[in-house]
Amino acid sequence: MTPPSGTSYVISGVTSLGFTDAVARVREALREEGFGVLSEIDVQATLREKLGEEREPYLILGACNPPYAHRALEAEPELGALLPCNVIVYERGGETHVSAADPVALLGLVDNPELDALAAEIRARIERALERVWGA
Repeated sequence: MTPPSGTSYVISGVTSLGFTDAVARVREALREEGFGVLSEIDVQATLREKLGEEREPYLILGACNPPYAHRALEAEPELGALLPCNVIVYERGGETHVSAADPVALLGLVDNPELDALAAEIRARIERALERVWGA
């Protein structure tokens, strides 16, 4: 396990799990924190099909916690443009990386103080979920 690191707009870390196991564990950990996966984009398959390019596995999961989404949309109807919360799992150089968009950074773009506490709550849940994967 590698502790979280990365850029200012993601929460990221590395796990000792292989790609397939990491994806399964991410789904489980998100579910445990009240998130469902609404969408899934297999970037590796899409780039192979559309461009003939080969790359290591890369999956984008669109996660949503309906009560939080409802609260956020009530406070800021245009916020739907930033939903769902994207979580990525990918391999690079023999390591499996697991990252998520940082809700505090994203909702900070909106400049609506009503969203500050909500963003912190969502970030805490996502961090707990990812920590269970990084530590697996």
